[in-house]
Parts: sequence; structure tokens; C-alpha cells
Amino acid sequence: MKALYIVLVALTVASCRNQGAEATADDARQVSIDSMKTQIEKERIIDSVETALAKQEAAKEVQREVVVVNQPAATTTAASTTTTTTTEKKGWSSTAKGAVIGAGVGAATGAIISKKKGTGAIIGGLAGAGVGAGTGAIIDGKKK
Repeated sequence: MKALYIVLVALTVASCRNQGAEATADDARQVSIDSMKTQIEKERIIDSVETALAKQEAAKEVQREVVVVNQPAATTTAASTTTTTTTEKKGWSSTAKGAVIGAGVGAATGAIISKKKGTGAIIGGLAGAGVGAGTGAIIDGKKK
């Protein structure tokens, strides 16, 4: 009788262990699927941003063509034409944008966190500007 109880307890313990392993494997599989979905979503967002930036760059590079017709002297019968092209200003570089944004965020964060508001804002602004300029330089390097 004791042997029968021991066998039943052993079977119960073994069956509980298998169910836990299956649940753990299912949880791990679900976590893996969720992380893959998140990664795919991030890549889709990055692709859409890159497409928008490419369209914006193409719009900035629109050139204007100006045709100037010079009236010839009375002795010449042919007219001469000259074409000139002008390009629009490009605007701020990513390095400059990153420095300004980083300085603003750093100053606000430094003022909020520090007990000495002015000193914290200055230190945070300088640190933020440095990090922002570095990040902008990396972006500029990738664009080239």
C-alpha cells in the first residue's frame, strides 16, 4: 500500500513538472513573437521616416531656371540667351539641430533634477548640447 502511494505521489510530481515546462516554453515562444513584432514595427516606422525625409530633400533641391534675353545692338540680328540656376538654402544641419534640441532638453532636465536650479540648468544644457551635437554628426555622416 505504501509503495502504491509513493508511485502516485511520484507520478503527480512528474506531471506537474511537465506542465510547468510546457507553460514556460509557450511563454518564451510568445515573448519571442512579441519582440519580433516590435522589431518589425520599428523597422516600418524607420522606413516611413526615411521615405518622408527623402521626399523632403528632393523638394529642397528644386532649382529655378531664369532665362535672360539680351537685346542685341542694331547691327546684330541674332538674340543671345543666358540661363542661370539658383538653388534654395538648405537650412540647419543635423548637428546644429541636435545641439539645440539637446541643450534645451538638458537644461530643462538639469533644472528639474538639481537642487541648485541655475547650475543644474547650465550643466544639463552643456551636456545635452554635446550629446545632441554628437548624435547629429553621426546622422550627417550617414547622410553623406
